Formats: sequence, C-alpha cells, structure tokens
Amino acid sequence: MTRRHIHYEAAFEDYLRSQGIPYIAVDEQRQVIFAGSRVKSFDFLVYRDLRRRWIVDVKGRQYPYVTRTSRRYWENWITQADLDGLANWQEVFGEGFEAMLVFAYWLTQDDDRVPPVYIHCCGERRYAFLCVPLAEYRRHCRIRSRRWGTVTLPVATFRQVARPIQKL
Repeated sequence: MTRRHIHYEAAFEDYLRSQGIPYIAVDEQRQVIFAGSRVKSFDFLVYRDLRRRWIVDVKGRQYPYVTRTSRRYWENWITQADLDGLANWQEVFGEGFEAMLVFAYWLTQDDDRVPPVYIHCCGERRYAFLCVPLAEYRRHCRIRSRRWGTVTLPVATFRQVARPIQKL
C-alpha cells in the first residue's frame, strides 16, 4: 500500500488508475536487506505494456519552488541512496524492468511552461509527471551536496532527458 498521506504519490496512483495502467503499489514500511545492508524501497511497479515495466520512485516537488528571494523551476535533486537503491532493484528484477524516476510536480501557480495537456488534477491540486530513466539520470547527474548526499541534473539537461509520462 502506498503512503497515501504523501499527496505526490497519491496523485501518481490516481493518474495510473485514471489511465487504466496496471501497477502494484509497494509497502514502504517493510525494509529490505541486500548483502547485509538496507536498500531504499521504490514506490510502484508499473506495467506500461507487455514490454515496458517500470520500477518507479516518485519524487514530489513544488513547481515553482519559491523561496524568499527566488523561484526555482524543475527542481530534480535526489539522494545518492535513491540512485543506488533503484540500481539494486533494477538488477534484482532483471531484464524487462527499467528503473524510472517520476518527478511529480505540484503546480502551485499558473505557468505556461507546463502545457495543459500534461496536467493531471487530483482533488484540488494539479500535477505534472515527468519521467527520467535511471540510466539517463545517472549519466548526467552531478553532486549537489556532499553533506546531504544529494545529486541533481542541471535544468537544461533535465529538460532534455525528462519526458511527460503521457509521451512514454
């Protein structure tokens, strides 16, 4: 069962249901151990079609992300543990499964940078889901913070490799 109190994951699950896309939600409360160490769980197994099966980790972000001094668009940082965990899961599931990062952007303001065709409404909120295959993310990411163990893609690169879920 997904953590439905996390609105980003609930919105993604609502999108999958609304599109009739088969999926399995993962119980993240159960920790998995590989080779004596804990491995971060993923959120969903998504069966796009007979050939495309995704191991999905949903990353919720506000769009735009507003601070006191700026607005940031397409925030896409993740932890190194996210990268390592998805890579481990992809290896475990094997051929035919692709690890996918799904950035669930909660659209907090009107903005023409997100075409209306890519917007999914869930409750009173609007979302856009952009997907990046793990391999692409790993190829282009750079360290954001050593202290926090986070990595990110430059915005220009993210815009090149991320695809709206509707286009995949």
